[in-house]
Amino acid sequence: MTQSIVTPSTSTAAELIARSNRLGQDKKNTNYAGGNTSAKGNAIDPVTGENIELLWVKGSGGDLGTLSEKGLSTLRLDRMRALVDVYPGVEREDEMVAAFDYCLHGKGGAAPSIDTAMHGLVNANHVDHLHPDSGIAIATAKDGRELTAKIFGHKVAWVDWRRPGFQLGLDIARIKEENPQAVGCILGGHGITAWGETSEESEANSLWIIDRAASYIKDHGASEPFGAVVAGFEALPESERRSRAAALAPTIRGLASTDKPMVGHFSDDGRVLDFLSREKLAPLAALGTSCPDHFLRTKVKPLVLDLPASASVEEQIARLQELHVKYRADYQRYYETHKNENSPAMRGADPLIVLIPGVGMFSYGANKQTARVAGEFYLNAINVMWGAEALSTYTPISDEEKFRIEYWALEEAKLQRMPKPKSHAGRIALVTGAASGIGKAVAKRLAAEGACVVIADLDLAKAQDAAAELGDTDVAVGVAANVADANAVQAAIDEAVLAFGGLDLIVNNAGLSLSKSLLDTTEADWDLQHDVMAKGSFLVSKAAAKVLIEQKLGGDIIYISSKNSVFAGPNNIAYSATKADQAHQVRLLAVELGEHGVRVNGINPDGVVRGSGIFASGWGANRAATYGVDEEDLGQFYANRTILKREVVPENVADAVYVLTGPELTRTTGLHIPVDSGVAAAFLR
Repeated sequence: MTQSIVTPSTSTAAELIARSNRLGQDKKNTNYAGGNTSAKGNAIDPVTGENIELLWVKGSGGDLGTLSEKGLSTLRLDRMRALVDVYPGVEREDEMVAAFDYCLHGKGGAAPSIDTAMHGLVNANHVDHLHPDSGIAIATAKDGRELTAKIFGHKVAWVDWRRPGFQLGLDIARIKEENPQAVGCILGGHGITAWGETSEESEANSLWIIDRAASYIKDHGASEPFGAVVAGFEALPESERRSRAAALAPTIRGLASTDKPMVGHFSDDGRVLDFLSREKLAPLAALGTSCPDHFLRTKVKPLVLDLPASASVEEQIARLQELHVKYRADYQRYYETHKNENSPAMRGADPLIVLIPGVGMFSYGANKQTARVAGEFYLNAINVMWGAEALSTYTPISDEEKFRIEYWALEEAKLQRMPKPKSHAGRIALVTGAASGIGKAVAKRLAAEGACVVIADLDLAKAQDAAAELGDTDVAVGVAANVADANAVQAAIDEAVLAFGGLDLIVNNAGLSLSKSLLDTTEADWDLQHDVMAKGSFLVSKAAAKVLIEQKLGGDIIYISSKNSVFAGPNNIAYSATKADQAHQVRLLAVELGEHGVRVNGINPDGVVRGSGIFASGWGANRAATYGVDEEDLGQFYANRTILKREVVPENVADAVYVLTGPELTRTTGLHIPVDSGVAAAFLR
């Protein structure tokens, strides 16, 4: 056998991937993971040696901008088109998705999407289905059919709204046959589809439809489609609105997490702020989004605060709580009205989008990327409403149709296929002193377990570099934090809640040490160490506790104390005394914060030499001199005096943080765990 199985390395599929990436990387063309593209081409069947026609199409759940070989489905076109002969009708069209599996060619690749029929049945070599804001604006206009004819003439056809599926593929294929001059169509309430005989032609036709729609809206649309600015609803100055956003974020996250914990994202994009200031805000928001990709990620409508930006934080919080109760009741009513005996259980009644006039938009999801993308989708929806209102009247699909997609059996099956979340998924951690040593190891472990991590350090550049090592800003961010300064601590907490929506897990790790005898320890030495560790931990815990209490989601506070909090060693009075202070803070806060579901625990490491910022800054040399050993042998010296004779490294402390904050010890608070390989003199009694 000389012919290998066909892969997307063939020129046709390679062209498709390149076209998809170009289209998907430009947000004017389509939203994240929205739309799909395809190409048809010939290949040799490696089993029969016959020349066969294949369909390559973006698979289910992928993103055009980052599409690669593994994101494509490859199907035998003859078998896929033969499904027309066994199609049981629109009432049973969901069954056709399973039938696509019997049309696949070769192994690997992505699962075929619901839109596969559109791509296979349309008689064109290349097909693009996209969700551009400009195209959806025409698709959701009350007189969208007439606007389509006016804007595009005979080159673009109109397709009435139909839920994605096999029948929609048949409809578009028929419309193309009936309109040979057409290069694409507007899908009512949904998006656009374009085609071409070459990849270049399909891409050009897609871009022409998108740009033509955008130009027409710009040239012929009303200048203020959202109406006049409402007094008091204008955007606050940047520093003021971000301060207000940080003050509101814990409350809003708690409301959005009533059914299950959510991570948040904040946006004060100018287009969002303008929409929130206009007189049509309430009626348009109440209509909800229209494109399926939008409302699957934003819910059918947002929660909108109906108070001006001049209202106090307390007034806004009280009103948000009232509106949340109403929102949940409305969503329950929406579910009960449209459900049937086969509908999946309601997935939650909390909002995913919360709009605060003068301040901005909060969006929520199971993780940071999902939360951020939800916000991006609602911004797409704002753009759509703007365009539709500029030319006509925004008219989204009905709530009944939205429900049919939101609680579609195929959508439920997709959700059930998602991997089980990691132990710390959905949790937001702030680790102080995390640019190096123990703190960095803790941050790395928590991120690996699914947490969003805020790396706080005195050196902002180092904090940001350490965060970048963990991933992009959906995973970790770096912030400056002088833990001895209350204002700096509050600023770091504010940055954390704006980055991820709130806080769940705080690790008081920032520290330093000076190894001196009593007589050599100065008042400045004493104050410095107590300011950073005893006072610093107090300030961080106090500021963080306000967030945890307001969220009503519980949480964890961890103190990285020391074996020296209970062990009396020579020449470290200031360090050991402040570690004893931290150790007792654990007990005190465990008692005080327990009623709020907040657990407070401590870890007592010892001899963490390798990778330690404290030891590298001179403490190691001083301790080595105290014990009469070479500094390079200090780690082994500490290990040799332990019961287990094993050196302690930062990752061992990180393991303890993971266990204390994971799902197994949910009834444990006020505990100190030694991580010292066994120092009998430091046993807790």
